[in-house]
Amino acid sequence: MELLLALVIGASVAGICYGIALCRSEAKLPADLALALEVGATRTTAVGSAVDRLGMRYAPLVLRLMGAKRIDRVRRRIDRAGNPGGLTVDRYAARRAVYGALGFGGALVMLVRGQLLLALLLIAFGLFWIEVGIWAAVRERRDAIERTLPDFLDVLAVVVSAGLGFRQALDRVSEKYEGPWADELRITLRQMDLGVSRREAFEELRKRNDSEQVAQFVTALQQGEELGSPIVETLIGISADMRRTDAQLARRRAARAVPRATMVITTFMVPGTMILLVAGFFLGSGMDFGSLTGD
Repeated sequence: MELLLALVIGASVAGICYGIALCRSEAKLPADLALALEVGATRTTAVGSAVDRLGMRYAPLVLRLMGAKRIDRVRRRIDRAGNPGGLTVDRYAARRAVYGALGFGGALVMLVRGQLLLALLLIAFGLFWIEVGIWAAVRERRDAIERTLPDFLDVLAVVVSAGLGFRQALDRVSEKYEGPWADELRITLRQMDLGVSRREAFEELRKRNDSEQVAQFVTALQQGEELGSPIVETLIGISADMRRTDAQLARRRAARAVPRATMVITTFMVPGTMILLVAGFFLGSGMDFGSLTGD
């Protein structure tokens, strides 16, 4: 045990010396990470910026270990999350390096001290902490888009029926909205301005969002364009279908909540209430408990 502790201390000292040497040396940052540190610094927290700067030297190594296919999957997840806090692929790699070093280093120390549970928790932190943040951002962004989309389609249908073309109506309505859906529409419009066809731009919109309603909107829009149906009727029909779907999902969530509430009541509230009633009955009765125990 003492030999293992000495090895851990020696490795820690060597790592600190190596880190000081890296800090004193000059290193060329990847273009994506350099841009993120300059432009995205105002969009992230102070802790996130500090973590990025600590791990930026190791980001290229992490990216090489990840491989091209995993990098593409991570990039799609980050896009679906809406680049929370200015997150990019290089920032993701930098944070993986820092969280992994903290998690596995702390786990090694906990193993030496014989605390297996804390070691497992630290390993889980190093492996999954940034993934949990991305997953939460994806879910929050999807919910925000699905709340906004039906009302947006109603307003868009009114503007198109007033005589504006679909492209101009999208531009006009997106200026009045804020949030993730407006951001997605501005990206789509910018792609169309750069020469991308409307079909391809909306296909990219579908890929960037993990939402069934967005996929439904893009599919119905493309089908209406192929069949030559009026765009106003298509938009109104999509909005009605989305509201109907939302109502069904709300009823399903309510149906799932009833058994959970029943379980909580029967498991915690009813026994707690019974304990309080019984304790109040005995305390109020003035019974001498010493006579029962023989004291």
